[in-house]
Amino acid sequence: MSKRPIAAILYDFDSTLATTDMQNFGFIPAMGMTPQEFWSKVGEFTNQTGADKILGYLYMMPRIAKEKGIRVTREFLNSMGRNIKFFPGVSTWFKRINDFGAEHGIQIEHYIISSGNKEIIDGCPIAKEFKMIYGCEYIYDQNGEAIWPKMAVNYTQKTQYFYRISKGAIDATDDKTINEKVETKRIPTSNMIYIGDGMTDVPAMIIVKNSGGKSIAVYPKGNEEKSAELVEDGRVNYSCVADYSSGRDLERILHLIIEGISINESLRHREEKNVTLEALNS
Repeated sequence: MSKRPIAAILYDFDSTLATTDMQNFGFIPAMGMTPQEFWSKVGEFTNQTGADKILGYLYMMPRIAKEKGIRVTREFLNSMGRNIKFFPGVSTWFKRINDFGAEHGIQIEHYIISSGNKEIIDGCPIAKEFKMIYGCEYIYDQNGEAIWPKMAVNYTQKTQYFYRISKGAIDATDDKTINEKVETKRIPTSNMIYIGDGMTDVPAMIIVKNSGGKSIAVYPKGNEEKSAELVEDGRVNYSCVADYSSGRDLERILHLIIEGISINESLRHREEKNVTLEALNS
């Protein structure tokens, strides 16, 4: 483990890094449908059954694919991530932020917490940038076809991953560590940043903000109303355009946050050193 202090950036995916829902880029066109047609079918199913909306889409994906004669395998879903379109600057964002953190003595770790398909994210060009990707997953049968949700991440369940990452219990099946009381967290909650696009991220954004971290709501250019409301309501610290390019507002905000983390870590180290010296001299 690095001796440098760690800062974790937690990202939603759809409409945060990707410009819209990940299924819209590959999976839905492969079904011969429009996004409106697919999501309308998901809405009809959840309204009729009362199913959770996330479980609803996970059910409908293989069901519709079967009707079309398409096998939903892990490899098929991976391939659906290749053509995802991202907001400006995303492809170079991670190296720039990592380098800026290193310049200030901070190790940056990136995490995805998404209600979308993990298998699709795993197949996208930026998947390698993340220490861990949390998302919805399938169990596959002996023929490699999706048969049942292995993991479902709805909007409130996103909050558990904040605690997992802070404690270092990043394996989603590790229920022991996540529930244990720990004296020292791997990543202090004050060193955590959440970036999301709106209302579906509100529980996670509030948890991060109220725990001393920073939450940022991003929005497509010209569509700032909902994000501005989140700031006014005290649910997030900042809102800005979803533009990850060098020199834009989002990068400037992250630079300031990282500089603040660096200063706080230096002060914490100084305080700990003073306590040690006082103990030695007593």
